[in-house]
Amino acid sequence: MMTLTPAQGAANVAPGEPVTVVVADGKVGEVKLTGADGKVVAGKPKEDGSGWESAEPLGYGKSYTVTAAATGTDGKPVTATSTFTTAKPGRQIGVSINLVEGETVGVGLPLIFTFTGNVPDKTATEKALKIVTEPPTEGAFHWFGEKTVMWRPKEYFKAGTKISVNAAIYGKNLGNNTFGREDKPAKVVVGDKLVATADGGTHQMKVVVNDQEVRQMPISMGKPSSSTPAGTYTVMSEHNGYTMDSSTYGVPTDSKAGYRTFVKYAVRMSNSGIFYHSAPWSVGSQGKRNVSHGCINLSTENAQWLMETSKKGDIITVTNSGPQVLEPTDGWSVWQMSWDDWKTGGDRN
Repeated sequence: MMTLTPAQGAANVAPGEPVTVVVADGKVGEVKLTGADGKVVAGKPKEDGSGWESAEPLGYGKSYTVTAAATGTDGKPVTATSTFTTAKPGRQIGVSINLVEGETVGVGLPLIFTFTGNVPDKTATEKALKIVTEPPTEGAFHWFGEKTVMWRPKEYFKAGTKISVNAAIYGKNLGNNTFGREDKPAKVVVGDKLVATADGGTHQMKVVVNDQEVRQMPISMGKPSSSTPAGTYTVMSEHNGYTMDSSTYGVPTDSKAGYRTFVKYAVRMSNSGIFYHSAPWSVGSQGKRNVSHGCINLSTENAQWLMETSKKGDIITVTNSGPQVLEPTDGWSVWQMSWDDWKTGGDRN
């Protein structure tokens, strides 16, 4: 017996799903999958001869025919044919990921998938997002709104973990006849475990690499009127030369609390404007008192060292800084959420 999928006459087939031939009580022979234009679609048999599977995606709104031969265990030849048509998307959406091929990332990095439009079927979409880690790492998806889903491990990645991601959305029905525009793959590796702790009480930052303290540096954090939110941050991006501008989070630069200042080294820790950065003007206060608008001030030398030592995905924990608390939705601050809360899936439902 031989089963072809999609079956004869099937319509609205998702072109990102594989075409398969399954043989029961026998071995598969020649299989040919062709489009209406005569173009052959690549595929390969299974090693045990029990079937065949296409190896490249189909086109949208096209007709295909698969013709398969097999030999039963009784030695008799069997043939089967199926002609089917693929879906025409009512809508297509794309996706971006927060990874650059081949880069080295920190142990706390969440894997972030941002879609160009609202996602109707979030469960189907998660199935299309392939994440493979070596060694295997327990993790889960959590949705923030209708366009963004993040995957994070239960605990920090182990240093040296290899991460292979493929947002394989092309040809997949993501709900309500919405299909993916193209796949987005990336492979990265997790580097050294770096955890920095900024203490607003001692005005010191302690940097620990692979569980060994390597440096302690004087800092100045947010003054009482603009305290640095306490919590665990994940490094988002690094900048050689950056203009700190209060208007980016709603405080006009010409107001009493406003500012617009160029700094040599700046590393983003949140969307709300929290950075650690070089601040030569506050060196006299660093190690003694908190005088910033919320950022972590370091000397130029220490900021340069930390930026050269750290990478996106590293962890920075802020303690004893004041009443404000970091929100899990502020940037990549996923470690502010308990694992049990994370596993609920967020806005999936």
